[in-house]
Amino acid sequence: MTTYRVCLCFRRKFRLGSTEPPADIKTIFERYSENGIMSIDHLRRFLVEYQGEANATAENAQAVLDSLREFKHLNIFQRKGLNLEAFFRYLFGENNPPLAPSLGAHQDMNAPLSHYYIYTGHNSYLTGNQLSSDCSDVPIIKALKRGVRVIELDIWPNSTKDNVNVLHGRTLTTPVELIKCLKSIKEHAFSASPYPVIITLEDHLTQDLQAKVAEMVAQTFGEMLFYPKTDYLEEFPSPAAMKKRIIISTKPPKEYLESKSFKDKEDSAQKGKVSTDDEAWGKEVPDLKDAVEADDKNDHDQSEHQDEDDLDDDEHKLSQNPAPEYKRLIAISAGKPKGGLKEALRGDPDKVKRLSLSEQELEKVSLTQATDIVRFTQKNLLRVYPKGIRVDSSNYNPLIGWMHGAQMVAFNMQGYGRSLWLMHGMFRANGGCGYVKKPDFLMKTGPGNEVFDPRQTSHVKKTLKVKVFMGDGWRLDFHHTHFDTYSPPDFYARVGIAGVPADSVMKKTKAIEDNWAPVWNEEFIFPLTVPELALLRIEVHEYDMSEKDDFGGQTCLPVSELRSGIRAIPLCDRKGEKLKNVKLLMRFEFT
Repeated sequence: MTTYRVCLCFRRKFRLGSTEPPADIKTIFERYSENGIMSIDHLRRFLVEYQGEANATAENAQAVLDSLREFKHLNIFQRKGLNLEAFFRYLFGENNPPLAPSLGAHQDMNAPLSHYYIYTGHNSYLTGNQLSSDCSDVPIIKALKRGVRVIELDIWPNSTKDNVNVLHGRTLTTPVELIKCLKSIKEHAFSASPYPVIITLEDHLTQDLQAKVAEMVAQTFGEMLFYPKTDYLEEFPSPAAMKKRIIISTKPPKEYLESKSFKDKEDSAQKGKVSTDDEAWGKEVPDLKDAVEADDKNDHDQSEHQDEDDLDDDEHKLSQNPAPEYKRLIAISAGKPKGGLKEALRGDPDKVKRLSLSEQELEKVSLTQATDIVRFTQKNLLRVYPKGIRVDSSNYNPLIGWMHGAQMVAFNMQGYGRSLWLMHGMFRANGGCGYVKKPDFLMKTGPGNEVFDPRQTSHVKKTLKVKVFMGDGWRLDFHHTHFDTYSPPDFYARVGIAGVPADSVMKKTKAIEDNWAPVWNEEFIFPLTVPELALLRIEVHEYDMSEKDDFGGQTCLPVSELRSGIRAIPLCDRKGEKLKNVKLLMRFEFT
């Protein structure tokens, strides 16, 4: 019984009740049991026939039984098998996740780097917004522990011009010493994944400081550092060949850029200041058409869109020869040729490179040159970065980059919201190693040199049926008045697909009133034209008639790795951290 105070003299009492198995679970238990007990053989058959685990053995079934021994005190444990309550606890427990925990990095890791989506950070050293937050190695460490494989560092001379700092130039961000960032990268680079870490440098240094950076990098990383044998690579190495290696990527240095005053930067940034991710849990993720229209409505200051590849067009510069030891560090060259974007996307048959585009540059060029982008990314690397007016460290729709083959869709990892949840979802694939193999159709070239066209809608390849049975765990993770001061919460679930425009949709259940363990029993059907890029989005909110609905948890899962059958889905908070007890019980079926 839970009591809520309505006023000084009146209280409302609500019965919590026990969490019971839904009707479907009871029916399945009856089918795979005898005399109220599911034996080891019954459980093995259930795993094979209903859960789609074709290779499940009696030993696997015994392991399930052994995992429930901790509940002996609840009188649900049977020596010969499972009763209904034990079976329900297994289905709704930690040992029945939606993605197979034993797979690890199971994809082919021997193709060139251009064949993979790579978990990529933007301004990886910032703790908050882009204008005035602290620079630190802490967000770099957090990113690496999550599996991020590309770390971006903006390097500038310190105030006395005799050392190198990392900071967001021409802003009020407080600097951190480069050497501290490098040492932290070395210590944590491979804590979550053995596959290579790429450091992208935005260089604003004089020749002598470039030489100093080269010495720092070489001494810090030692044999971990990958040195290219030639000035330019004809093909990128593979993630497998680069295990436990550090790769440096930047534009071959030509000049030292003098900084402008912060006021110029601040004024232009304020013109296009965006709201803080819808205050609570983030704006809905825009599709390509909405993103382009939004950009067209704003006359952005071009200085806000600059990247390391095009900074030399309109700033004062001091011509010089780059320090040779610094130039030798650069394994992945970046830059834009003088012929403009059309020329850049043609690539060079004799060498590979990295090209960077802002999110709106990609959005606009994709309307007319979508296939050119796809063809370019078959061999070269494309990095997409947030537009400059995202001073609040918000993000954009990553699918726009991924569907065009962009490997490095750079995100503000501290900018929480729905877009970042999609990023988390994509890189839960392949064991969370930070490299996900691009779909084959993005790498194929037809007999007439034709490639995949993201603008064309294809036929439905696969249909995903999702049933949302119920949810539980909020009463353990939240105070009883967290969602509603006067009564238990009224939860509803949002379920949908993030993918190519034809597949993207969100649907929702009805709200269940005054219940900490809502039972929805609702099914949704999602036809998928490009299932390889589809992400299953799941959110729970608490309906509030008078105010904004409260946030109750979320997760995002790669459809390509979803296990069929009934699964327990752990939910995360806004930052993507797993909630301790909150889960949904769902069923997935592919047809």
